[in-house]
Amino acid sequence: MTSEHKSPQKISTLANFIFMTRWLQLPLYIGLILAQIVYVYHFWVELVDLVGALMGNGTALSHILSATTIEGAAPQSRLTETTIMLVVLGLIDVVMISNLLIMVIVGGYETFVSRMHLENHPDQPEWLSHVNASVLKVKLGTAIIGISSIHLLKTFINAGAHEVKTLVAQTVIHLVFLLSALAIAYADRIMAATLHDSKDSH
Repeated sequence: MTSEHKSPQKISTLANFIFMTRWLQLPLYIGLILAQIVYVYHFWVELVDLVGALMGNGTALSHILSATTIEGAAPQSRLTETTIMLVVLGLIDVVMISNLLIMVIVGGYETFVSRMHLENHPDQPEWLSHVNASVLKVKLGTAIIGISSIHLLKTFINAGAHEVKTLVAQTVIHLVFLLSALAIAYADRIMAATLHDSKDSH
């Protein structure tokens, strides 16, 4: 009994050219890396100002108060628990956006540009081992919900300085993000179940 070996099909010049255009996304990911650097710088500036304000630095205190005072609210002259909480929530917001950037950069490059071959790397993210376009969409949706939650919490902390329509609008937007993420996850689950059933039928 002889076994037949299929020779790899030669890719046409046009198909190879179209496939190579995926590298046009590389400058986009490099741009996101630069944006990540900007966020790191912003994080440390805010953290240094917070520590400086706690140590009695007048310039740092002025910057913190101006950054956290809502238009229309009563001006403050010292750090309060609410002010510190707003600054810390801002730092958490920066970290979550930075995490979102990492997911887009690493996951997007791995999915749409080229394999990184990190299987044996000790620092390979757990989620990267099974990343694909569907998983990436769900993770991005979850990250956006987290960022929206931080913004909503910051608004509710200073609820007295905001109009009711602003509070309602932000709540509705957050709910829309939540429903969108649930819809994406549900659609992905249906597609996975359909694919599993089609494999079992063969």
